[in-house]
Amino acid sequence: MRTARRASNVEVPSFLRQLVKETEKMVTFFFKGGSRETGPGEEDNLDEDDGIPSPYLEHPILEKYVSEGGSPVGLNYAVASMQGWRAQMEDAHACMPQLRAELRDWGYFSVFDGHAGTTVAQYCARHLLDHILAAGGIQTNEDPEQVKEGIREGFLDIDRHMHKLARQDNWDRSGSTAAGVLISPRHIYFINCGDSRTLLCHDSQVVFYTEDHKPFNPREKERIQNAGGSVTLQRINGSLAVSRALGDFDFKEVDWRSQTEQLVSPEPEVYELERTPEDEFLILACDGVWDAIGNEELCAFVRNRLQVCDDLREICTQVIDLCLYKGSLDNISIIIVCFPGAPQVSQEALQQEAELEQQIDMKVEEIIQMMKCKDEDPDLLYVIKFLAAEEMPGLPPGGGITSKRDCIISAYQKHIMALRTQEPMDIEGSEEDSN
Repeated sequence: MRTARRASNVEVPSFLRQLVKETEKMVTFFFKGGSRETGPGEEDNLDEDDGIPSPYLEHPILEKYVSEGGSPVGLNYAVASMQGWRAQMEDAHACMPQLRAELRDWGYFSVFDGHAGTTVAQYCARHLLDHILAAGGIQTNEDPEQVKEGIREGFLDIDRHMHKLARQDNWDRSGSTAAGVLISPRHIYFINCGDSRTLLCHDSQVVFYTEDHKPFNPREKERIQNAGGSVTLQRINGSLAVSRALGDFDFKEVDWRSQTEQLVSPEPEVYELERTPEDEFLILACDGVWDAIGNEELCAFVRNRLQVCDDLREICTQVIDLCLYKGSLDNISIIIVCFPGAPQVSQEALQQEAELEQQIDMKVEEIIQMMKCKDEDPDLLYVIKFLAAEEMPGLPPGGGITSKRDCIISAYQKHIMALRTQEPMDIEGSEEDSN
């Protein structure tokens, strides 16, 4: 079943493409909820004046990577990522719904948010699980404390290994956050190193989420200062915005301190929760998502979409679009992992969704006709602003009118085409009356 309607799949007339192109940045600006000092293009100009390459593009790259899969034990997942406004795609991910051999009832998912390059994020996506398994803490006779220690040792081991490779092979000076889950038949192990984040939706509520590692957090700040650094502008030495990460070896050169006592620590925090039938889904995402939407909002939005769409890939792409038009300027990556207890598509929810889209369609037509009566050109940005100011019941929780942007554009396209088709007839009728 494919239930979501996406305007991007419709052939858009050239005049509308031009209109959308011209108003794209204005629409993005509007959805950010207020003004800011400079936009991506303005930052670009400032950086060029300073001779520093801008981290942002003039226009976002909107192509998405999407994939899905599942396992015999009832885990279904989808992943989607998009470069967005960033000049380079530095996110990476790993999805293994079923591990090998005797661990075939286990699953592993992770996201990696690279910075200052792609090498560390991509290397970790390919090899981190191998280092975790090699630590020996994950066995069929599951001991949660041993599992957690094995994960920790795997992180420290891959960081040591990459440090050697970086010196030998002249790697870029990149680093990467890491957020992941190991799912056993009995437990979910939440893994976090940096400011990517994982959460669990259980019986319609967020019952657990990982805490971001930021330099201004008291415990992190103390470690940074003990290692001879400072926290300026909420960054390590005014530079790095995360306090734990893999890689970032320029921040790990205090030889007389251990790995976990450096300016940047590669040590993850690991928590376990027992699985229950009420577990619905997990969300793993880089901060390109969390910069734009909160934990509860995203949980509510995904739950709502699961009731009207059984394509997890489509739901992931809807989240990415939502974050982009809420103002995310970063790369955007998300993994959704569904348990057997996840919400299912319901006829009642589908009916409500159809009624909502019909209401939006009628409202768009009403706005266009109103503007025509005022002899004003119908403007997409005005239509969206008008709808955003309206109290419209039934909008997706956590998403609001922003999440129905494709529906708005589709309705706008239909009614503007109808209006333009009527215009020549109106002109001909006026000429006949004058004769």
